[in-house]
Amino acid sequence: MQKLHSTITGEGKPLLILHGFLGMSDNWKTLGNKYAESGLQTHLIDQRNHGKSFHSAEFNYDILANDIKEYIVEHNLSNCIVLGHSMGGKTAMQLACSHPELVSKLLIADIAPKFYPPHHHEIINGLQALDLNAITSRTEASEELSKYISNSGIRQFLLKNLFWKEKGKLDFRFNLEVLAERMEQIGENIEASAIFNKPTLFLRGSKSEYILPLDYDAIKIHFPKAKIETISNAGHWLHAENPKEFLEKSLIFIRN
Repeated sequence: MQKLHSTITGEGKPLLILHGFLGMSDNWKTLGNKYAESGLQTHLIDQRNHGKSFHSAEFNYDILANDIKEYIVEHNLSNCIVLGHSMGGKTAMQLACSHPELVSKLLIADIAPKFYPPHHHEIINGLQALDLNAITSRTEASEELSKYISNSGIRQFLLKNLFWKEKGKLDFRFNLEVLAERMEQIGENIEASAIFNKPTLFLRGSKSEYILPLDYDAIKIHFPKAKIETISNAGHWLHAENPKEFLEKSLIFIRN
């Protein structure tokens, strides 16, 4: 069994944080420390094919949720609070519905239980176009990537994944080959019969279109005890765009 890489900080009730597509646990470091300071044992987890976790050709939400189940068992955790953003939110939903005994509370950041058509083509094309044999710095990579992705924030987010594999050779931490092939799976919905009947909070970005009012009924079918709240002045990366409000609203939910 291959184990997921994680960073654990703080003492108290376990809070597991699952990053989004092409992200990594490090994206949550600042908020993770705040949760730890507030009395939670915070687990920042790299999902398979991301960050410092293992690479694998197998990739779908059942498998990702099972990875987290095995992580919980391996670390001897119980009554976990699970927070997932985007792809990590789908993993968290699937885990909570398949293994409700492991999860006490669920927080979902800017993703709904529905199918999303593949929409990361430009990002994948841009990343695949980078010649990492010729590129010698992040700045150079950003310049090349700007031909495909104009948003500098998104480029910065993606290029956090660059590391020196060996002297003079850059590589990505994520498994680009498999993730490019599995784009359909990223958009997949959780199972139609999936239900989690414990406290759940959906946080949506005010400028994001990932959770729309017409998704509220589906949210309530799968998560009957769900509350839906909006983070102001934030798009899809709501935890990075308005971390103060994100932290406040999530902690109120966790402590209640």
